[in-house]
Amino acid sequence: MAALATTVSLSSCQGIGDTIQNGYVVDEQTLALAPAGSSREQVLLSLGSPSAMATFDNEVFYYISQKRTRMVAFMKPKLVEQSILAVYFNKDGEVDRLANYKLEDGRVINMLGRTTPTGGSEMTFLMRLLKGGVNPADAAAQLLNTNRGTKY
Repeated sequence: MAALATTVSLSSCQGIGDTIQNGYVVDEQTLALAPAGSSREQVLLSLGSPSAMATFDNEVFYYISQKRTRMVAFMKPKLVEQSILAVYFNKDGEVDRLANYKLEDGRVINMLGRTTPTGGSEMTFLMRLLKGGVNPADAAAQLLNTNRGTKY
């Protein structure tokens, strides 16, 4: 009976895990449609809109692809593969060169940043306690004083 339970539990674990593919997947046939000397418009028609462009000028298009895996659906995915196709343009708007960067060539790019950076600092609960804050009694008294004479 124990052997049967172990077999059933082990066989159910084989299907666990998934692969998540994000971004632009580069294939050789499509890449051949945008050789060196191609115009910016030809690159956009053959490769599509880039994942990102250079910050200060439009001289580089980046096509980013990432592959992540996770063993169980509730676990955080682990990055296993990253590919960045960089299309460099010259002053005339023609493709100067193509470069393909892999994960080992650089740093990890967060494609799904779910936070917006803001100025200032974030205070922890302990920092708020030590700094002091609004006294609930004072806030209630102020609220009552500002609403005197208001008819509802």
